[in-house]
Amino acid sequence: MKTIDKIYINGEFVTPKGTEYFDLISPTTNEKLGQVLLGNKEDTIDAIEAAKTAFKTFSLTTKAERIQYLQNLQASIKKRKQEFIDVMIEEYGGTFQFATVSFDYILKSFDSAINLLGTYSFNKTMGQSEVQMAPIGVVGIIIPWNSSNGFICGKLATAIAAGCTTVIKPSEMSAQQTQLILECFHEAGLPKGVFNIVNGLGEIVGAEISRNPDISKISFTGSTVVGKMIAKEAVDNLKRVTLELGGKSPNIILDDADLSKAIPMAVAAAFMNSGQACVAGTRLLVQENKLDEVKTLISNIASKTIVGDPKNENTAVGPMVSNKQFERVQNYIQIGINEGAEILVGGLGKPTGLENGNFVKPTVFVNVNNQMRIAREEIFGPVLSIITYKTEEEAIEIANDTTYGLQAYVSSADEERAYRVASQINAGRVQVNTIGHDPMAPFGGFKQSGIGREFGTIGLEAYLEPRALIR
Repeated sequence: MKTIDKIYINGEFVTPKGTEYFDLISPTTNEKLGQVLLGNKEDTIDAIEAAKTAFKTFSLTTKAERIQYLQNLQASIKKRKQEFIDVMIEEYGGTFQFATVSFDYILKSFDSAINLLGTYSFNKTMGQSEVQMAPIGVVGIIIPWNSSNGFICGKLATAIAAGCTTVIKPSEMSAQQTQLILECFHEAGLPKGVFNIVNGLGEIVGAEISRNPDISKISFTGSTVVGKMIAKEAVDNLKRVTLELGGKSPNIILDDADLSKAIPMAVAAAFMNSGQACVAGTRLLVQENKLDEVKTLISNIASKTIVGDPKNENTAVGPMVSNKQFERVQNYIQIGINEGAEILVGGLGKPTGLENGNFVKPTVFVNVNNQMRIAREEIFGPVLSIITYKTEEEAIEIANDTTYGLQAYVSSADEERAYRVASQINAGRVQVNTIGHDPMAPFGGFKQSGIGREFGTIGLEAYLEPRALIR
């Protein structure tokens, strides 16, 4: 059993002043893996002070210096690929497939930040004035458990590119993953105080980051409920916020789509990261005269979907991160039954032979209407709702009839038609005949899926303040 009893402040591993321990439990077996000593408010204030001091000089670094720091971080991480994959599987229960893709995304986050620095001009001419894009200050980074190190690297890389310093609060449930990334960061040899990481609870560490006046910006990924709490705390000091929140992504299968391609892709979109993904395509919209064909295809695909040990290279769906999350998903499956939806595949309970872990049967509902809770609320598990439509216009209306707007999917044999439909969806990203990620394109949500954008030039400028020099 492993005990993690260090946080990282001002370039050093230090023992937290906090005294509370948090148990780390395997999602696969529910056995205790270890424990982590949590930081407290005082630790957080120390980390913020270190970042504030470091900002005075780091904000003056050149592009070349920042590129070198990003390259150092990437090189340090690249050497430990297998460890990153293994710890994500063990601690989070992420499948081997997902953990491998996540590691690739970590490396690409540094590539995209380096590319941005190679092309972005921090000094612009607007009208008769010079506009300087100045680093915003100390950034508080608060992240969830469903891709911990990926979020850390994506946000930190952008902050470094902008010339900002950071205080990072990972999920306490990801402490082993955090420890590994910290060892890599430390080896990279950045100036003291540029990044500081405090393990701790949201109501203690996260709350101090949200309200402390020396934090200039918060970048948060997580639930809409917590995002609203952070925004309320931040407003007292008029902190800038980037909030990437929940989703209930529609996936429109137009009547001309090749179902042999579109439906396997739809199942993959729904069950990605074992359903624990804010961008999961959990509302599948199909024309009503195609429903029987879709049901047959999905039943066949689902019967071949491997649920089980995340270490297995063929496993598609692993365990939920915790027993609490397992119970949440079970509760929503029961809600769907109570609402009158019909289970096509899956259902309540654990798959046979997987009773010790937090495993859910991948579940697909039919006879769902868009007013049911299973169609409106983010479940964050492998649960898909199939909704029928009569016309293209109705499909668009259903897709947009949600409080969320993070991501959407459209499939059609006619790309021009697909783009026309995609352009009418109120979502920050729309995947057209694909499931992919463009690290140079903005990512974020409409409506209650968030505020602001990450990635690319728009994401970088969220860490910058324009200063106009009038001649």
